[in-house]
Amino acid sequence: MTEGKNGLTYAEAGVDIDAGNALVERIKPAAAATARPGVMAGLGGFGALFDLKGAGFSDPVLVAATDGVGTKLRIAIDTGQVDTIGIDLVAMCVNDLVCQGAEPLFFLDYFATGKLDTDTAARIIEGIAAGCAQSGAALIGGETAEMPGMYAQGDFDLAGFAVGAMERGCALPDGVRDGDVLLGLASDGVHSNGYSLVRRVVAMSGLGWEAPAPFAGPEMTLGAALLAPTRLYVRPVLAAIRAGGVHGLAHITGGGLTENLPRVLPDGLGARIDLAAWPLPPVFRWLAETGGIAVPEMLKTFNSGIGMVLVVDAGRAGALAALLEAEGETVHRIGTVIEGQGVAYDGTLA
Repeated sequence: MTEGKNGLTYAEAGVDIDAGNALVERIKPAAAATARPGVMAGLGGFGALFDLKGAGFSDPVLVAATDGVGTKLRIAIDTGQVDTIGIDLVAMCVNDLVCQGAEPLFFLDYFATGKLDTDTAARIIEGIAAGCAQSGAALIGGETAEMPGMYAQGDFDLAGFAVGAMERGCALPDGVRDGDVLLGLASDGVHSNGYSLVRRVVAMSGLGWEAPAPFAGPEMTLGAALLAPTRLYVRPVLAAIRAGGVHGLAHITGGGLTENLPRVLPDGLGARIDLAAWPLPPVFRWLAETGGIAVPEMLKTFNSGIGMVLVVDAGRAGALAALLEAEGETVHRIGTVIEGQGVAYDGTLA
């Protein structure tokens, strides 16, 4: 090969390998802080190793989940408030894993952008590490892709991949029956679904992201309020599963209660929910009133205040509710399993 005439480099084409290496070095402490039994190596290899026997499993079944954050990213990008968006990414994956009865073991992220800003990327990945630490999962790998020409200035995308495990024979849902009680765990806001509609409502309101949030205190901006991260339910829910009496779990994401709860109900069974059983958080009331959104649409698009539903044995409902409250959750007895199909609602969102 002859010497290049103009000395063109990869960096001049828009990809800075040195910046990527600097990012890896900066995030190593955050990733190391998520270490748990089973982790076999740190960041930097071509693959990530995990020892299931070292994690305490004897006859494990693996469970995997992948997800993104959706258009909530647009608010984070536009406001520059990126420190908690990684928690959303982790939550969207590990909250799904635990619904299968699995304990999250490790997590990998994919971060793609047009031009790598090391500080912004590090803040995002440090948020991912924080979410992993809260849910007991190790951040053992990931990929940072710098792709000039693919993303507008300052834009980025995130995807996450979580792997968990359970002992064979412990998969959920299992044993769901007529008369089971539905325990709803309160959400921390909109979480990470429905943001295309959220942004449409914000546009209708004429408010900017830096305006005071109409549904929060005057010190809270609208952007910050809408970026409240998705609640991580893993540790409390695993405690409930281990205590016995949990027959199924539904993570209330896109599709709301209407679409997600039937996913854990066997053929011939449905759910009856009392909408007056929990208070509607102010953010949802503002979205509904400002956007003129009907109740059925609210229940099919947003979590409307309930981020996770446990389907439990009626005789264990009281004890499990007390356990979950002791673990820091706000618990509402929102309904029961009935014969039929789909979700029937009584009362109104209060």
